[in-house]
Order: sequence, then C-alpha cells, then structure tokens
Amino acid sequence: MSSLRGKRILVTGAGSGIGRAAARLFWDGGADLVLAGRRLAELQETLWVAKHVPLDHSDEAAVAAFAEQCPELDGMFLAAGQLVTGSVASTPIAAFDATLAANLRGPWLLCHHLGPRLREGGSVVLVGSNIGLRAIPDSAAYSVSKAGVHMLARVLALEWAPRRIRCNAIAPGPVHTPMVDTRLAASEDPGADLARLSAVNPLNRLGTEVEVALLAAHLLSDESTWTTGTVIPIDGGADAVF
Repeated sequence: MSSLRGKRILVTGAGSGIGRAAARLFWDGGADLVLAGRRLAELQETLWVAKHVPLDHSDEAAVAAFAEQCPELDGMFLAAGQLVTGSVASTPIAAFDATLAANLRGPWLLCHHLGPRLREGGSVVLVGSNIGLRAIPDSAAYSVSKAGVHMLARVLALEWAPRRIRCNAIAPGPVHTPMVDTRLAASEDPGADLARLSAVNPLNRLGTEVEVALLAAHLLSDESTWTTGTVIPIDGGADAVF
C-alpha cells in the first residue's frame, strides 16, 4: 500500500459501498484523495479530511465544470453505478437509460474530460461486473452496461498508452454492499436469494468491499506498471465455473 503514497486519486461513488471502502484504504496507504458522489454528507462521512465534490457523473456539463477545476491526477477509481434487475422485455426504457447513464456514460464522460488531467504514468480502474462477462437471467440492462465498461477500459488502454497511462477494469461478483442489501430487502425470500448469490462461486460466499478495494489499490499503484487493457474477475472463482 505504500506505493500509493503521494498519489492524487479521484474516487467516484465514494459515499458508500466499494467506493467508500476504497477511499478509506487508499487514504491509509498515503494517497491524496478527491472524493466524488451525489451526496456531500455521505462523502464527508466516508473521509472528512479529503476533498469532496458533489457530482452527478452522468451530467456532462457538471463533469466538464469539475474537470476545469480539478488538479492533475495520478489515478481514478470509478466505482459509481447502479443496479437494476429485469429482462429486456420487462425493463422499462427509462430504467435502461438510467442504468446506462450511471454505469457507462458517467465513466466515459469522466475519462473524456479528465483524461487530459492525468499525469504521465497514471492509472485508471473502472468497476465492471462478472455479469458483464457472462449473461445471467434478469440482468439485461446492468449486464449490458458493465460489458460496455469492460470495452471502455480496453479502448482507453490503447488510447492512453503513448502517455504511459494504464486503464483496467475489475469485474466483481456479488459483493456485500448497500446495493446488494437493497436488492435482498426487496426479495420475497431474502435468505434464499442470499444463498443463491453465494452459491454461484466455489468459495460459497459474497465478497467484501475491502477485497475489491485491495485489487483496485494494486492496479492504481506502481506495482502493476505492465498491466493495462485487462478485465480482472474478482468473484470467488465464479468465472472458472461459468
């Protein structure tokens, strides 16, 4: 973790879940953080000593204005997103549009506007999903959005390579986050749904936010300077049995 010392890193979705865990882990590793999210109070609760930026990352005008004021960055961890369930047939178009805006348009806008603010040798980590790698029922909009995130990471790796800026995506399986808790709370049988989510991987459990954050820290650090254009599953082995 000492390899993050002195690096200025933007973390989106820092008000909860994986983004919050990552922000705290990066701070403990000595990083200088800019935390972005929709709700200022949640950002302050994550880490009051960091710089806080209330931001809807799917709003181009807001992202462009932020980019004008943003200092140079050594890295970005783009964790903000939303989960919606349903098939192509059952998902309302408005829900599809909102999912694409949160999960794909937002990271695209941040990379478009903040790419010039990245220092040579920097690193960007996008949060995809293991169901952006393999299709499962009733996750049409979310899976499509995360598959797009994976390709965005690969495209950016090529575009930024002349500046020695790396870009990778991580593809978590089910992780115990507030987003998953909300999904379970809406289930008719939360216990059965939790057991089903856990059983999709050989380790038979949900991942933790910190486990995902540790992988992100490695990819943002100077310990991974020959790793770019990859999509790395972190899912308890589910990718091995799909």
